[in-house]
Amino acid sequence: METALQQENRIIIKRVSQYAELEGIRHLQEINLKRNLPPGEAEKQGFVTAEYSLEFLEIMHRASPSVIALDGDRVVGYALVATRDIKDHHAMLSKLFGLLDQTLYKGRPLETRPYVVVGQLCVAKDYRGRGLTGSLYDFYRKSLQDSFDCCVTDVASDNPGSLRAHLKTGFCVIDTLSYDHIDWSIVLWDWTT
Repeated sequence: METALQQENRIIIKRVSQYAELEGIRHLQEINLKRNLPPGEAEKQGFVTAEYSLEFLEIMHRASPSVIALDGDRVVGYALVATRDIKDHHAMLSKLFGLLDQTLYKGRPLETRPYVVVGQLCVAKDYRGRGLTGSLYDFYRKSLQDSFDCCVTDVASDNPGSLRAHLKTGFCVIDTLSYDHIDWSIVLWDWTT
C-alpha cells in the first residue's frame, strides 16, 4: 500500500484521490502549455505540450491515479500515469503508444514488456529547483513498479531542461522520433535494474 511522502514539512507527494486535485492538475497544465507562455520562457523554464481535458484526466485517474505534489490544497506538481487502456481516449497518446510499441529496448520491442507512460510531468514555476521532479518520480516508481518493468515518455527536442531532468532521474534516451511536426527523444527508466 502506497503512502504519501512528506517533503520540506509542507509538500506532500501522493496519488490523486479527489476531483479538486484533477482540477489542480488541469490548472497547472494550462499555465505551462507552451502556447500560453511568454516569448522566451518556454526555452528557459520548460513547458508542456499536450492538453488534457478534465474529462480525460478523470479517465486516466480511474485507470490509475496520477502522482501529485501538494502544498496545502494547491497542486504544485504532477506526473500523469498513462496506462495502455486509456490510449484510445486521446489522439496524441494513441499515436505515442503505437510508436512506443515498435521502439526497441535491449533488442526487444516495447510492446513485449509491461510499461507505463508518463503522460506528462510538470512542476509549478515557483517550486522548481527544490527536487520535486525527483520526488514525484520516486513516488511514481514506488507506486507502479510492481505492475510495470519500466516507464517511458517522450521529451520535445526544444525542451532541453526537461530532458536534463529526466536523465538526472534515471531515464536514458532509447530512440528519437517525429510526429505532429515535432521531434522527440524517447526516454525510458528501467525499473528492473
